[in-house]
Amino acid sequence: MKKFLVLVSVALMFTALSGCAKQQEMEDLQPVTLESLSVSGNQTQAMPQDVNMPSAAAPAVASKELMPLPPQGPYKPTDIEIQTALKNAGFYAGSIDGKIGPKSKKAIEDFQSANGLKVDGKVGAKTWEALGRYLNIASNIDRR
Repeated sequence: MKKFLVLVSVALMFTALSGCAKQQEMEDLQPVTLESLSVSGNQTQAMPQDVNMPSAAAPAVASKELMPLPPQGPYKPTDIEIQTALKNAGFYAGSIDGKIGPKSKKAIEDFQSANGLKVDGKVGAKTWEALGRYLNIASNIDRR
């Protein structure tokens, strides 16, 4: 009977320990979020010693590399982004005010027509795929 109890307790400990290891594995496999990377309060995280940090004299990184990752799923551009891209593409002459009015709607329809897209006046995934290329064109030209 004593051997049986020892055997059962060893089996329970083994099961508990392997369950903890599996839980740790699952935690390691979870995606990293910005919230999990942030440090709050007095918590600190140790920096690995083999990481080479850029010095102050290092050249600046291009702004494209510093942009945040887009959200999951189809990207929904803001009205300002839509108007800016339309203006850069030469389809919108109004002011960029973030309001999609009749002028913006007409510009969207003209852009869709010129690019062989369904003309519905709405900036869906296919329209933004074509229009989004014009979003940063003016800012790139200004830098040269």
